Amino acid sequence: MRYGICPISIAPLRSETSDASEMVSQVLYGEIFKIVESRKKWSKIRLAHDNYEGWIDNKQFQEIEAEEYHHLLKEEHYYSKDLIAHLTHEDHTLSTITIGAQVSSTPFLNDLFPIDTAKINFSKSQLINNALLFLNTPYLWGGRTPLGIDCSGFSQLIYRLNGFDLLRDASEQATQGEVLSFIEESEPGDLAFFDNQEGKITHVGIIMSDNYIVHAHGKVRIDRLDQSGIFNIEKNIHTHKLRVIKKVI
Repeated sequence: MRYGICPISIAPLRSETSDASEMVSQVLYGEIFKIVESRKKWSKIRLAHDNYEGWIDNKQFQEIEAEEYHHLLKEEHYYSKDLIAHLTHEDHTLSTITIGAQVSSTPFLNDLFPIDTAKINFSKSQLINNALLFLNTPYLWGGRTPLGIDCSGFSQLIYRLNGFDLLRDASEQATQGEVLSFIEESEPGDLAFFDNQEGKITHVGIIMSDNYIVHAHGKVRIDRLDQSGIFNIEKNIHTHKLRVIKKVI
């Protein structure tokens, strides 16, 4: 088995071996992975934190030894907590990284980051505070950054900043945690999932207090939540049909 690490700010993870292929997710700076298949220009990888698979351009990752991979897997993780931050490379040039970048990996990349700004609070009470930082972030299919994010990338990143690894897609995240029967049983930070006409879960949002929800739909926004689903006050319609509410932490 071979292993890799992302040495750049954001690397697209694609469904096929082409720059024109669908971006299914993104790999953030410092994230590590297994290389499950290699081709001339592309490699299929499996991310360590959520086991998500996709194709990455060989020019956009750095191979590491098995010992380094397992060390990074076991050590305490630190993430950049600023929406946008900078790190310094060995040649004294700078790179921009986004919130959620795994800066505990910087020694393996010969980079420097002010670690005192990267400490995070492992607390459910911080979930909403973190989520509100992303308000008005544009929706981007496969996105995981404040420059563009999708609904499950949003919930995954917010939970990760608070010490819990969600799976990548909304349908996968819906398999985690404990089912709640009513909205009234939920707490701020719990997750609400929504399905389409075929019954497939396609959307997720983070529940707030007083029957509000923050989610990525066109942009990261706040809407009302009731037993039918998400109600958009601006359009005066329900935009998503509620399927299940889950308490994950």
